[in-house]
Amino acid sequence: MEANDNPVIAKIIRAVLTEFKVNKPGTVFSDPTTDRLYEVFLTEKSIYNIAELNGEIVGGCGIFPTKGLPKDTCELVKMYLLPHTRGKGIGKMLIEKSLEQAQHLGYQKIYLETMPELSQALKVYEQYGFTYLSAPMGQSGHTG
Repeated sequence: MEANDNPVIAKIIRAVLTEFKVNKPGTVFSDPTTDRLYEVFLTEKSIYNIAELNGEIVGGCGIFPTKGLPKDTCELVKMYLLPHTRGKGIGKMLIEKSLEQAQHLGYQKIYLETMPELSQALKVYEQYGFTYLSAPMGQSGHTG
């Protein structure tokens, strides 16, 4: 990811949240860090991967050492794809790359937060062994 990718990724994230009607307070939709992901992912032991299709940025996904998580745990974050790119394996590629990077960085566990409205994503996460927890972990600052 490069600094000039910030507005493109922010636009994709907000478009997807709007598409699924979860563009509300308490989500990354209103989180000011959504507009400066390049800077956020300069954090040690974090990575954000950009997906391109025919030269167009179409989405991304990353890992981040979210505050409050155990040291051996990172969070899979900001997994968003434009509608016309879904079902082409791009999301799975992003997840697999992020999981590999997490392992390479020494993480033993990966946590994620999502919303029930993103049912397609839930099915994909389950394919990778993610399970439901009774309560959130860490302090992502998101409540929606």
